Amino acid sequence: MTSSTTTGRANQKRRTHDAIVRAATELIRAGSEVTMPEVAKAALVSEATAYRYFPDLASLLQEAMAGQLFAPAEALESVADSRDPVERVAAAAEYLLRHVLTYQAVVRAMIAATITRPPEATARPGLRFGLIDEALAPVADAFEAAGPAALPQLKRDLAIVVSAEALFCLTDLCRLDPEDAIASAVHTAGVLTQAALRPSDQ
Repeated sequence: MTSSTTTGRANQKRRTHDAIVRAATELIRAGSEVTMPEVAKAALVSEATAYRYFPDLASLLQEAMAGQLFAPAEALESVADSRDPVERVAAAAEYLLRHVLTYQAVVRAMIAATITRPPEATARPGLRFGLIDEALAPVADAFEAAGPAALPQLKRDLAIVVSAEALFCLTDLCRLDPEDAIASAVHTAGVLTQAALRPSDQ
């Protein structure tokens, strides 16, 4: 086998790989259903070929979403100067939930792809954790009176509320309009934060 043949095959593999990722990205941006068959169809390859490059949908979505993610500091620029924990957490909650709403097709696909296979859950970006940390880091001293366990517990509590799962529960099961669902989750995040600020003897 000549070096030119090897190089040609490597280039073809790269083009196929890029075509699959590009197709997934385009489906994500269009808000379309994101499944491996749909991605393969859009990329003009067989589903078997798509699976040769990506063993599961979660790994493909992880790569396709890489350019759609945000930096926590940039997400919270609007409250960069705030020292109010409730205001900062509310901003973090609203930003994440609006991001989920914008990309809900792919978020739903990612959840579906990983929820039945817990080991693959690490493919999910986990944006909430960085955002919650960014919201609370500058105001961590505000929780000192509540005791050393208050802040870690609050972060765990917020991870439940500042999440795609919470938003989908409110829209799908509670039948709320998306705007009302976001407002409800943001309110809950604020209530949790306010409660965590109380001195431990209360």
